[in-house]
Amino acid sequence: MNKAELVDAMASEAKITKADASRALEAFMVVTSKTLKKGERVALIGFGTFTVAKRSARNGRNPQTGKPIKIAAKRVAKFKAGAELSAKVK
Repeated sequence: MNKAELVDAMASEAKITKADASRALEAFMVVTSKTLKKGERVALIGFGTFTVAKRSARNGRNPQTGKPIKIAAKRVAKFKAGAELSAKVK
């Protein structure tokens, strides 16, 4: 499912216009991004939790040349599904 399909599904499920659904999805993505950038977590009970994890620097290998390279440390976004979502997916 891509973003346009998600907006269509949200609009249909909530019985709102596609424009309203699109604005709601954009707002969710902006607020979630800003919260994660601050290092905080976003917990949606029953759905899941978005968190930020630190990935340490490590050595890697260039797949084309085989030469070793340094991969810098960075922060990455993670998502852990909640119990309800996990049960629905089974």
